[in-house]
Amino acid sequence: CWFEVSQRGELFLLEDIRRQGGGDGKVRCAKIARQLIKISQSLDPESWQQANGASRQVNGISESHDKSKSRQRRHNTRELIEKFSETLEKDLLKSFDDFYRRENFDGMHECAKVLYDFNGGSSVIGSFVNQHQFFIDRSQLITDEVGGDTETWERLADPDAEPPGVEPSLQSLIDEVKIVVQEESAIIKRAFPYAEQVMVKFLQRIFQQSIQQRLEMVLEKANTISSLAYLRSLQAARSALNTLIDDLKMHGLTDHPEPISPQITLVLDQQFDDLFVPYFAGSSYIEREKRNLEELYASLLFKFTIFHSRRRKAPTTFMRSLAKSGSEMLASARDAYVERLDSSDLAPAQKAMLLRVAGLKDADNAKSQTEIEVSDEDGVLSTATAKRMLKWLAEAIGRGLELSGGNDTARDVSALHQILVTNLGEIYLETSLDAASDLAASQENVTKSEPDLAYVPRLKPAITIMHLLSTFIHTVLLPLAAPNISIRKSLARSTDQTMESLESKVNSILQHSIDVILNWTSKILSTQKKTDFRPRDDPSSPNYLELLQTPTCQSVYTFLSRLHPLFLTALTPGANLTSFFLEVALGFRSLLFQHFQKFQVNAAGGIVVTKDLT
Repeated sequence: CWFEVSQRGELFLLEDIRRQGGGDGKVRCAKIARQLIKISQSLDPESWQQANGASRQVNGISESHDKSKSRQRRHNTRELIEKFSETLEKDLLKSFDDFYRRENFDGMHECAKVLYDFNGGSSVIGSFVNQHQFFIDRSQLITDEVGGDTETWERLADPDAEPPGVEPSLQSLIDEVKIVVQEESAIIKRAFPYAEQVMVKFLQRIFQQSIQQRLEMVLEKANTISSLAYLRSLQAARSALNTLIDDLKMHGLTDHPEPISPQITLVLDQQFDDLFVPYFAGSSYIEREKRNLEELYASLLFKFTIFHSRRRKAPTTFMRSLAKSGSEMLASARDAYVERLDSSDLAPAQKAMLLRVAGLKDADNAKSQTEIEVSDEDGVLSTATAKRMLKWLAEAIGRGLELSGGNDTARDVSALHQILVTNLGEIYLETSLDAASDLAASQENVTKSEPDLAYVPRLKPAITIMHLLSTFIHTVLLPLAAPNISIRKSLARSTDQTMESLESKVNSILQHSIDVILNWTSKILSTQKKTDFRPRDDPSSPNYLELLQTPTCQSVYTFLSRLHPLFLTALTPGANLTSFFLEVALGFRSLLFQHFQKFQVNAAGGIVVTKDLT
């Protein structure tokens, strides 16, 4: 063969073997061609030094200038052998494909081994992967629309509904990938002497093409539904793909039934991470979570803010001017919500969902705030509403822990903590407590009718929600921020300030209530007649022994008896309730001492006094 190629520039002998020898003949040709290349490098180095068909020049003189005429007549063996090798490579690839279709794994293995010497196996690997039926079928399905019925997408966007799971077409792809990869790994193991290298390329193609394209389509569709639908779809997709990775690792792939190799493990982990890098770049993820919560909270509290905005009048006193900042916060939250509803980038489905959460029929109704009908119930605190807010935040935290991997947990928790404190602590609790405090203060000096204590029942849900807020922060948020000491201290300090402010408002309401009770009690006592304790000393009087207490005493007793169960229900049994009743009792005793000092009592009146006191 060497004589033929070097002297005549022909490879007829190898060509005959290639054409007639079948698959085995092509493998034999490849081995001979490799040997010819080595001989050519040794006996014909000039052909390996040429570039673009010209002899290498040194100082303008050809190195072959002084060579014999016989050497000048010799052919470029490198070019002839490489050209033959290219043809042979194509034949080997075709033979590999034929062996694959006939499931002749020994033939595939031999072809793959020979092709590895040509170009490291890149051509046979590329041919095997690119022509795989899985990619051919999937390329025809890539234009299919993302599935799922309307009800499923609505559930995905509903913050109070359980997420329906992974989008059907993505789940179908994941299930198919699991089966195909596991089955194909057995073929790759038998067909390639470098199975691990082939498995890597196969996995990269699956993840970077099929899975990535479908994932992008699913998330684009979810994004047109709502922010929450997008976040839930992202979470479901990551969870499903993580399960796929774990299943593939457990199977072992080309090392089955032995544990999977470290290289394949690294490739699977890398492909998984690369899929989600675009969705967690910078602060893009946490900003979506924040925007979603802010929109939901603004919707849920919209009627509440409208009710209290209408309640608050322009400040006419110093104390009311101090509360002006609270009014501005309500107005800011309300205006931001209306502006968001009017935004062009808000998906119709998300707009409908936000309106439903807000209890509104349409966006125009929200814009025309003067026409929104609100009832007293809309301005009252509800533990159910607070629990919904905490549930939504808990879902966001759980999703963040699962998706972010704990890298920026402390900072993310700090951002969500601020949203919670602002909405549940300031807008919801403080606004309601301020309203109760205003009403309590307005009742301190009423004289014509019994004071209105309708604000008292509002204390119970307020105290319950305060407890829920504090417990949630201390059991969920602060432990998650623990790795970052400075952030944890900042959150603890902010929480303490918020709780102190809320407790101060509750104490203020209770103090106003004590003043209201004692002032009205004093008003009732002032109606006592001077003759009540100086009745006529006439045993024959029919009402003398039947008189149980004076009308004034009866009025005081009726008033206080009505208050006792009211505050007993509003305040949790404990030190606070005891202290409140003690303050009322001490104040009432002081009023009685002052009251009885104003009256003269005769013998019969003494009996009346003892009956009033007992």
